[in-house]
Amino acid sequence: MNTPAKKIIITGGAGFIGSHVVRRFVTNYPDYQIINLDKLTYAGNLANLKDIEHLPNYRFVKGDIVDIAFINSLFEQEKPDAVIHLAAESHVDRSITNPLEFVMTNVVGTVNLLNAAKNLWKGNYENKRFYHVSTDEVYGTLGETDMFREDTAYDPHSPYSASKAGSDHFVRAYHDTYGLNTVISNCSNNYGSYHFPEKLIPLAIHNITQNKPVPVYGKGENVRDWLWVEDHARAIDVIFHKAAAGTTYNIGGHNEWKNIDLIHLLCNILDRKLGREQGESAKLITYVTDRAGHDLRYAIDATKLKNELGWEPSITFEEGLEKTVEWYLANQKWLDDVTSGHYQDYYKEQYADR
Repeated sequence: MNTPAKKIIITGGAGFIGSHVVRRFVTNYPDYQIINLDKLTYAGNLANLKDIEHLPNYRFVKGDIVDIAFINSLFEQEKPDAVIHLAAESHVDRSITNPLEFVMTNVVGTVNLLNAAKNLWKGNYENKRFYHVSTDEVYGTLGETDMFREDTAYDPHSPYSASKAGSDHFVRAYHDTYGLNTVISNCSNNYGSYHFPEKLIPLAIHNITQNKPVPVYGKGENVRDWLWVEDHARAIDVIFHKAAAGTTYNIGGHNEWKNIDLIHLLCNILDRKLGREQGESAKLITYVTDRAGHDLRYAIDATKLKNELGWEPSITFEEGLEKTVEWYLANQKWLDDVTSGHYQDYYKEQYADR
């Protein structure tokens, strides 16, 4: 972008990745006005942003991107210069149970935002930007040696990845058809602080600390590339400000791990930090029936992002996992509030009367 956008709507900003992006933009760019738009589904937690909610350049708006009348009204009122779109239904298991919900949020919601931006900017896209944050799951699965590149053909296997693939195609179509200034990034699995404990790493940490079974799909041989969420937020920052219109970048952590090896590493870290005998936590590992359509391996080639925009991961997976475990052990109340459901009262306590 030629000059910085001044007002940015960040959708899904109360979620795991979104809260890290919101925090980074609010704190690093005090002259920007950041509007955090979130529906506050089960995965949205405003307590993730307690440390910045008092800042003058941050504001929260509760709303649903599927509600077209609400979205149109919000854009007309706020007149944003840019959108960073992270709001999505993202849990594969939930998509298998209720695929239509994923179609509505991930596809229809994205098109609603694209239309609102197109109608507001009316073809004048200088210093305007629509940034769509997507996933590597749109590419399908890999063999033992391949890697996903930006030109890899889409081959989604779950309702979740199919819905994200659909939203990616719409974003590109709006660039090609209307000239909308769009960029897309496709990231690998994220991990770090404020991660909702239905996902593998936070679930395992929670269960190990509680001496509960740690479920592992199949034989645990599925391979994922892991990206520290703060590195992801930094990549989004770089892409937002530097990428050319119509471009796509893959963001990966250069950390391929079999699920079972990851879980054993977590067990070893927690045995050490909890003062347990080495190997004690590993006894909690419980193999469960594999998930339908479970892709065997994902791996991201982030060479383009490094060569063109200068981004690369700042820490190794082992370092990031140590930081993640330390954060969860130091923030037991956050985890207790999430697992008990009390976190959903935070909006009523802090925002409902504003």
